[in-house]
Amino acid sequence: MVGYGKNVGIVPMATNEIFARIAANTDKHQRYEVQFSMLEIYMEKVADLLQRDPNKKPSGGLKVREDKRTGVFVQGLSKVPVDSYAAIAKKMDEGYTARSIGATQMNQTSSRAHTVITIAFRQIREDDSKKTEKYSHIHLVDLAGSEKAGQTGAAGQRLKEGCAINQSLTTLGNVISVLAEKATGKGGGRVVPYRDSNLTRIL
Repeated sequence: MVGYGKNVGIVPMATNEIFARIAANTDKHQRYEVQFSMLEIYMEKVADLLQRDPNKKPSGGLKVREDKRTGVFVQGLSKVPVDSYAAIAKKMDEGYTARSIGATQMNQTSSRAHTVITIAFRQIREDDSKKTEKYSHIHLVDLAGSEKAGQTGAAGQRLKEGCAINQSLTTLGNVISVLAEKATGKGGGRVVPYRDSNLTRIL
């Protein structure tokens, strides 16, 4: 997501491009708004990584809902207005300190959850006769790696976490497979299993 040196990473490249294009706008009727969100999916529970108040974090995680007009969304997820990559980087640092990590035999700081960074981009155009709004959501996903219990030495809670990670990655693979089949006309009436995990449902 974020690299070092010349390999700056996906988030800086994408967001710097967005803000550069906003800065280059000379149309007085056009304005833009950018919001930042960051969540993790741990053991199929969705957590808001920008919410620092533990009393505002439901024990069962945030609910994934669906709206006929706007589609799937995470209810109660924080959306922070940002005006530069520097503002995003500051919020990302806050979010990463709240991630679920744990030690395994292969990694002392293994990520135990999938992280989803969302950039909500809103274009607003106003002239004398009407107001038009367009929305885009860019989801940037940092997947936890699949695990083999024998290699990681996972047991107890770490084993449960690894199973949850593998299950959602398998679902993601199944979704991609069915979509690929449908794109080539071979999918027939197969249902895309988006709802089998919170990861694929959100995406």
